[in-house]
Amino acid sequence: MSNIPEIWTLVDEKQARLTALSDQIWETPELCFAEVKSAAAHVAELEAQGFRVTAGCAGMPTALVGEAGSGGPIIAFLGEFDALPDLSQQAGVAQPIPLADGGKGHGCGHNLLGAGAMLAATAVKDWLAANGLPGTVRYYGCPAEEGGAAKVFMVKAGLFDDVDIALSWHPGCFADVMTRSWLANARFDFTFHGKASHAGASPHLGRSALDAVELMNVGVNYMREHMPSDARIHYAMIDGGGIAPNVVQRRAKVRYAIRASSLADLLPLIERVKAVAQGAALMTETQVSIEALSGVANLVHTASLNEVMRRKLDEIGPPQFDDADVTFAREIQATLEDTDIANTCAQYGLDPETNRPLGDILVPKGLTPASPLTVSGDISDVSWVVPTAQLFGATFAVGTQFHTWQMVAQGKSPAAHKGMVHAAKVMAATAIDLFQDHGLIEQAKADHAKRAGKARYRSPMPDDIKPPVEMSAA
Repeated sequence: MSNIPEIWTLVDEKQARLTALSDQIWETPELCFAEVKSAAAHVAELEAQGFRVTAGCAGMPTALVGEAGSGGPIIAFLGEFDALPDLSQQAGVAQPIPLADGGKGHGCGHNLLGAGAMLAATAVKDWLAANGLPGTVRYYGCPAEEGGAAKVFMVKAGLFDDVDIALSWHPGCFADVMTRSWLANARFDFTFHGKASHAGASPHLGRSALDAVELMNVGVNYMREHMPSDARIHYAMIDGGGIAPNVVQRRAKVRYAIRASSLADLLPLIERVKAVAQGAALMTETQVSIEALSGVANLVHTASLNEVMRRKLDEIGPPQFDDADVTFAREIQATLEDTDIANTCAQYGLDPETNRPLGDILVPKGLTPASPLTVSGDISDVSWVVPTAQLFGATFAVGTQFHTWQMVAQGKSPAAHKGMVHAAKVMAATAIDLFQDHGLIEQAKADHAKRAGKARYRSPMPDDIKPPVEMSAA
């Protein structure tokens, strides 16, 4: 406890620079593997803070690692900074006003995520130096979380082999330690190759790749009744074959994301989706090529490490918001459905009647969520090889859904900044306890070995796959 106020002060001293970094990333949204400006801004800030930086890690130009200190233990802070397509939105307004039609936007809060993790790492670095203690702090700048699975390639490249503990967070509606698993996930491109022809004069000579895509989508939709209830399959049309309806489309591409609660459930589901694609090709007399883009494992929790983080969260208490924060949050809530707010509360195990505009309370420990958390993330693969703990931060109006304009609109708000700083303090204080008491690290490693050690880590991505750094241009 004696060092907690000190680490909080160190976070406060750097918060202005790091909230400015968060806003800078918000203002230059970039898609997965194309985060050139965002990565450069993170490198510049790390160097300004005295970190030794290695850029272009694991074959990815926008992946980076900053390191400070020396010796063990080694504690990693994981940050992200990629945006999403078609979510351009003006900041600070409670109505959908795109900055650019079809533009990009930070609809998952990764501008805050990366800056907040760096804020914690920087404060811990300064604390180690001020107290003359051994230990290494690393900041991992992880690109392409949204579909690119960059952390998987970083794991495969051995970048976490010597790490003792990994810490991270994610913007959300309430502050809480993440204790539920995330789904395993894989992404594939299915490209159908047919034969072009005049759709009016000689349609019988053509073989439509677009027809094959549509038949594949129908076939996968019929799968939904016959797969695990917590599995998810989503798709997006990448190439519909052109804009001329009087030309039989000779080429079309669809991208699929497949999720399941574990790798054991995911791998056979992938094969079933592939079989549907091959069936669609057979029905349309086309050919299909299948390209694996990314894949992540399910999350492995280290309960003892979660307990350390929870103690720090309880010590600091909830973030503090002011009347202006509450007013804007209520304006955002007015754009939401009652089901949005109820769903958010259910995901934290809270009563939907909680009726709070912002997460100014801590989620009571031990609540049972009423709805599953059916999301995925590449931090799951890190969690298989390193004891990992994550925090949800209270940064957005209660009911705000991920990947929406409402989240983008709040990405630079004072409430978001306060939630980011609050999360950084919890992560930094967690790291301080670990640096001071190596027994906590050994306990976490033993706990992790029991949970992950029995099952060998397997990536759902083929071993020979390389980072699809051109993915966003596909």
